[in-house]
Amino acid sequence: MAKKCLLSVAQLSCRLSAPYHGLLTTLTQQRGLWGMLNAIFNKFDQNRVDEVGPDRAAAEWLLRCGAAVKFNGYEKWNDDYNTLPMGAKDRYRIEAVDATDSSIMHLGFEYFRGLEKMRRLKLHHATYITDESMHKLEILKDSLQDLQVSSCGDVSDKGLISLHKLSKLRYLFLCDLPAVKNMDTVLSTLRIALPNCEVRYLSLEGRKDLRKELSKDRELLRYIEESTAK
Repeated sequence: MAKKCLLSVAQLSCRLSAPYHGLLTTLTQQRGLWGMLNAIFNKFDQNRVDEVGPDRAAAEWLLRCGAAVKFNGYEKWNDDYNTLPMGAKDRYRIEAVDATDSSIMHLGFEYFRGLEKMRRLKLHHATYITDESMHKLEILKDSLQDLQVSSCGDVSDKGLISLHKLSKLRYLFLCDLPAVKNMDTVLSTLRIALPNCEVRYLSLEGRKDLRKELSKDRELLRYIEESTAK
């Protein structure tokens, strides 16, 4: 079984263009086989977007990488690739994405282009989210209103400050970002640049027991934050 998996990865990598071969080499050195696989899963396919529309193509990418999506006008979250609803290109429009524990990376963020109904995005404990990912969120600057970035160890001050381009943001929640060296400066910068956005930060210093709570409901997160502030 393992040999079949390795052969499949090798075959897929041979089909990628030269820039992706370079990226795969870097990722393989840094994170091994999983990095290589995830680079393949995150590869942007414009032909697929043209065929099924941006929302369907993005949903396929997100679920392939372990995220969940919620479509505009529907209450149920969808996290099963095999049960994605079928329909006209403009029938199912992505409204929210929960990328908790997913393997999405900036390579796939081009799939966010054209998601006109996309309002909410949760990036929690997403291993491959980096400063480059934060920069590429500018793609959603005309729609994204609610963003959570938490427990993403490769996001630094530089990445967070780039979020100032998201002019439609109304709520930004940050937590457990060890690569950020000066959170006070980051918060001040974002609050000045985004005067209509509620920027909240929850420090877990001395409260390691709360880490596991971050993957739960947003209302619980707000309760925890308000409680620690008292």
